[in-house]
Amino acid sequence: MIRRIIHIDQDKCNGCGACAQACHEGAIAMVDGKAQLIRDDYCDGLGDCLPTCPTGAITFVEREAAPYDEAAVKANMAAKAAPCACPGSMARALNPQADTAAPAPCASQLLQWPVQIKLAPVNAPYFQGAHLLIAADCTAYAYANFHQDFIRGKVTLIGCPKLDMVDYTEKLTAILQDNDITALTIVRMEVPCCGGIQHAATQALRASGKFIPWQVVTISTDGRILD
Repeated sequence: MIRRIIHIDQDKCNGCGACAQACHEGAIAMVDGKAQLIRDDYCDGLGDCLPTCPTGAITFVEREAAPYDEAAVKANMAAKAAPCACPGSMARALNPQADTAAPAPCASQLLQWPVQIKLAPVNAPYFQGAHLLIAADCTAYAYANFHQDFIRGKVTLIGCPKLDMVDYTEKLTAILQDNDITALTIVRMEVPCCGGIQHAATQALRASGKFIPWQVVTISTDGRILD
């Protein structure tokens, strides 16, 4: 059938992943660093993704396309939302042995497990009274002293909206609302696609309705702190 559907200009796409987060039907995915419409029948043609694109890479076209399949969309989104049964995702607090006054250079400072935003339980006991660190997962590889300078003394959550293809805002909002978070630090890379994790964290902070001191730290690709 001929119907209205989105078109993504690959030359204009900068790989930020904002459209994939905005698409509630899961029709857009990041493939090789670019946004792509992965299934015509997942696209409802309403264009929630259009205003989120910073480069104007998304437009509407009229073309032959499979009809929108609401049942398939619901099944796909339900599968994505299904909890992970992996035993390694069980929440637990850790107890770093390093002296907090003068930690050993190679000592892990991680206070809890799991660290992935997608896997972290909303009401874990270690969130109470915590200074929360929300970090793009590349930051720990780019910045050499990440454990001592950022993880130390904080509960750590990491993610990459570009690769996970999810919007973390709802999950982070629940964590901030349901727990006594005392401070929030967001660490991101300088690359544009990292704006997604900063946006999700700051939107969650606003949605929580709480006044929590927060800061954003940006890491360069060669491992320097930019701000």
